[in-house]
Amino acid sequence: MLWRPAPAAGHGTGSAHGIELALVHRPKWADWSHPKGKLKRGETFEEAALREVLEETGMTCELGAELTTAHYRDSQGRPKEVRYWAAEALSGAFAPNSEVSHLRWLSPDAARRHLTHRRDVGLVADLLAALASSGGGR
Repeated sequence: MLWRPAPAAGHGTGSAHGIELALVHRPKWADWSHPKGKLKRGETFEEAALREVLEETGMTCELGAELTTAHYRDSQGRPKEVRYWAAEALSGAFAPNSEVSHLRWLSPDAARRHLTHRRDVGLVADLLAALASSGGGR
């Protein structure tokens, strides 16, 4: 899950948690979700996470703690496994692309309300707990 320090209070959408989360809109699925994707042949999960975040958001990031792995079935009934990390945004800029039309930086509470799939909502608490235990975030 891509995160960054929130702007200082009074200068934007500051968060009580001191961070903002990146959510992406995927027109193909008409949903708002965390950046994610598929492994390429020979790629590690960590390499895939870094690549997919860059492709979907334009942001380079540093992976922190690994978060809960999501298991579900896609629209064709195929089993899916998605691994997530606390990924701090380092630099970059978003540009719409073939997979993602919009990127929003939201407070954790706003992100919970904005996510399309219930399975994604619990990951916000996982991220906050991981950042609190590592001293990340604010």
